[in-house]
Amino acid sequence: MVVHESRCGPTPCRPGGWGKPAWALSLARVNGHAIAIALVLGTAAAPAQAGRAASKPDAAPLQGTVSKVTDGDSLWFTPTGQPHIVVRLRDIDAPEICQAWGPEARQALADMVQGKPAVLQTRGRDVHGRVLGALSVDEQDVSLRLVQDGHAWSTRSRWDQGPLVKQERMARALRRGLHAQADAVMPRDFRAAHGSCTPAAAPRARRRAG
Repeated sequence: MVVHESRCGPTPCRPGGWGKPAWALSLARVNGHAIAIALVLGTAAAPAQAGRAASKPDAAPLQGTVSKVTDGDSLWFTPTGQPHIVVRLRDIDAPEICQAWGPEARQALADMVQGKPAVLQTRGRDVHGRVLGALSVDEQDVSLRLVQDGHAWSTRSRWDQGPLVKQERMARALRRGLHAQADAVMPRDFRAAHGSCTPAAAPRARRRAG
């Protein structure tokens, strides 16, 4: 008598499995679950990846010069062959121009960047529509230098004290710049108490500073 071997080999075939052994069907189900889990995880990770992408630079760095300094953390940057753009320096908060040390902070920034070749990396806009950017002159991070020399604070948020808080603490410990004043007020607290500066307020601040 001729005995025909099952297509499933020594493992019994499962009904409805098209001749596939039970272990193969189980493996297929496991693989199916794994694929479904991977799809769910991928979907959940998408918002996080979108958030990381939003923090990336807007485009390639711009080459140009600083044509005007408005205050201790705002300026006009003129890209080569293009109109100027109004820039708010990232990661710092300098005293308001009508606030104590405001004129000194502006002068420090002007001495550092005015009329000099610079590189600007833009990263979005602030609530006033100004371009947010990291500026470097002579390969030096301008924001970092201003905080190190005591002309600005590291920006604060609800969650931390900003990326330059170590430099700020060192400047405070060494009583550099505005930190030599016992009553130095952070710009956000000054704005909360007095509002934004008006054009006529700057001369009064300079007279008080003098």
